[in-house]
Amino acid sequence: MSSKILVTGGLGFIGSHTVVALQEKGFEVVIIDNLSNSSLDVLAGITKITQKTPAFENIELRDKSQVKEFFEKYPEIDSVIHFAASKAVGESVENPLLYYENNLTTLTYLLQELQQKKQANFIFSSSCTVYGQADQLPITEDAPVKKAESPYGNTKQIGEEIIADTAKINKNFKAISLRYFNPIGAHPSAEIGELPIGTPQNLVPFITQTAIGKRKELSVFGDDYPTEDGTCIRDYIHVMDLAQAHVIAMERLREQKEKSNYEVFNLGTGKGSSVLEVINSFERSTGQKLPYKIVDRREGDITAAYADTEKANKELGWKTKRHLDEALKSAWEWQKKVVKEEEEAAQ
Repeated sequence: MSSKILVTGGLGFIGSHTVVALQEKGFEVVIIDNLSNSSLDVLAGITKITQKTPAFENIELRDKSQVKEFFEKYPEIDSVIHFAASKAVGESVENPLLYYENNLTTLTYLLQELQQKKQANFIFSSSCTVYGQADQLPITEDAPVKKAESPYGNTKQIGEEIIADTAKINKNFKAISLRYFNPIGAHPSAEIGELPIGTPQNLVPFITQTAIGKRKELSVFGDDYPTEDGTCIRDYIHVMDLAQAHVIAMERLREQKEKSNYEVFNLGTGKGSSVLEVINSFERSTGQKLPYKIVDRREGDITAAYADTEKANKELGWKTKRHLDEALKSAWEWQKKVVKEEEEAAQ
């Protein structure tokens, strides 16, 4: 089996950290990214960290002919980690067809190519959003998949179903869906990190941009939830721990240790943190005071979600190693570097 792994969306936040983890483990990586929500600068960051430049193809995965041409150029590739997707919940509500095209046709075209291989391995970047507000906490992989709150969430559910159906009829195709909780943080070198284009959709980039002065204050959406401090609870996982899980999952597929040819794993820390706890952790770990105000609840927000990690711990032999303070400190170091580079470029 070829040591080459295709990583789609490999210049994005989770993708870039996974590329680093794969290269450090000795895999050869080929990245596909159309740069719609990323930057070529990330490639330089990956190279600086690993001293290896992954092959890069600027390809539009929505174009079936381009996908076909890619696999003709790299016939040896039979293992794929698929990150490339649109992921803003609000935008998906406003523009559902863009999300269905971007997140589902791309997946279908990749699977059509992999079906032609003698053996193929596929890891899908899924999300805990498939559970909605779970009936029980912590959330196990057996928790029912609820009706999606947004077209984005729906594409993750449908994506998983497409993969499961493909695995059902093709025993030479093996796949794992990894359901992430809330990835945060950055590489300790501060060479790569989360770089949202436009207004951040996630809590931590909003925190770091507020702390550095890019935004006036942080809005905390509601303090009247049935939690200890009234704010929403989420499971925040360091992106470096998340990246490591992808490497382990890929090795599981390649070494044929999987129990069936389609498996699902939750990736989280197993611990929930409220919005106010995250703010306190940020202030404690960075020494930065954070201006924030409580505003009305945001539509679609659930009260609490955190993972039961037992299956991933036991089956994958994977555990998170990094805590919340460390993740937030690394996100802050990355934010400072981004602003410094922007200031230097403007001079």
